[in-house]
Amino acid sequence: MDIISFREYCLSLPLVEETTPFDDVNLVYKVEGKMFALVSLDRPTLFFVRCDPDRAVSLRDRYSQVEPAFHFNKRHWNQIHFEGELSERELEAEIRHSYMLVAKLNVVPKLRREALLELIDSVGIKDDAELF
Repeated sequence: MDIISFREYCLSLPLVEETTPFDDVNLVYKVEGKMFALVSLDRPTLFFVRCDPDRAVSLRDRYSQVEPAFHFNKRHWNQIHFEGELSERELEAEIRHSYMLVAKLNVVPKLRREALLELIDSVGIKDDAELF
């Protein structure tokens, strides 16, 4: 995976928008206005995603390519290098996990969240949390 395929994958998820709220080099991916991923044009070798705290620790312990996210809440965010032990399928699973976490926990009001989760379910997107 590289920055281009990362961008394409993020934008393929339902209701995702690409924004640049911080500056022109940090591409932020949001679902229903809530951030779930970021990639920097200045550092195109890695990306940032939300992660369940227990899963984050487990991934960091198992893979050198996964680290606590610099400038983010390190309990809830990982930075993942594109190159390393994880396959493209596994990197996509981490992006989906982040997307699903935000969809399930951060989208409000509840009616918008329920509608989003129904849409996600209807297109067959699953959180592969059990993958690891």
